[in-house]
Amino acid sequence: MTDDRLCTLCSGTRPPPPGGATIPAPTGAPLPGPVPAGRGAGARPRSPVGLSWAVTALLGCVVASDLFVIGAGLHLRSLWEVAADETLNIYAGPGLRAQELHDLAGTVQTAAFLATAVLFIVWFHRTRRNAEIFEAGVQRMGPGWAVGGWFVPVAHLWFPYRVAAGIWEASVRPHPDGGWRTVPKTVLNLWWGGWVVSLLASRIAVGQWNRAREPQQIADAAALVAAADALDLVAAVLAVLFVRTVTRMQGERAAHGPAPAPALSGAHR
Repeated sequence: MTDDRLCTLCSGTRPPPPGGATIPAPTGAPLPGPVPAGRGAGARPRSPVGLSWAVTALLGCVVASDLFVIGAGLHLRSLWEVAADETLNIYAGPGLRAQELHDLAGTVQTAAFLATAVLFIVWFHRTRRNAEIFEAGVQRMGPGWAVGGWFVPVAHLWFPYRVAAGIWEASVRPHPDGGWRTVPKTVLNLWWGGWVVSLLASRIAVGQWNRAREPQQIADAAALVAAADALDLVAAVLAVLFVRTVTRMQGERAAHGPAPAPALSGAHR
């Protein structure tokens, strides 16, 4: 995680970027540094900083909504376990209120996820455009896949990662002597692994919930849904780390200037 706290981001205060990077540009403004080689003369990367703050704040909302739905789900599960012993009418009184609370939590969670997904994709596309300017030679997929890759059945489990890998490699700041340095993709791999695991777990949990009919089956399914929501929470935290890291890397890369000639050899991959 970065040193910035989410409450600071939500308050609108500009925290200093980690690592001492200089990223003073507002949302949409060109990043500092010499004009890099890329998509034509005069091409400059656009700052992803403002978008990264907004995405981070929304990811914080996702974490909060996950906590809400986990708590509501575990409470509902406990009532269904009592109902399995035929000592509680789950469709009246406390059971009905628990179900309504769980439904509300699910609605809040869905709204937070959709809002975050839209803004994250906007940020993702901008960083991919910047990567084209920094180093087009390491890009595995075109900029359009930064958006479309999320909506291709089955392939959405892999295509965005390929786009992200190109963004990561192009955003690495070269050594002062012009040579390429290797930055481990640990943050990238953890984020993507967390996202895929949470997505698959959610599909399994929802499937079991939809098939459950008996009180004990519903209680078990509710526990599985809560576990999937916990994985979603972890994935959201890892997404914050990924967004902050790539944004910092792109600021440092833009300040460094054009890519050195050895980039064509692919030695930094």
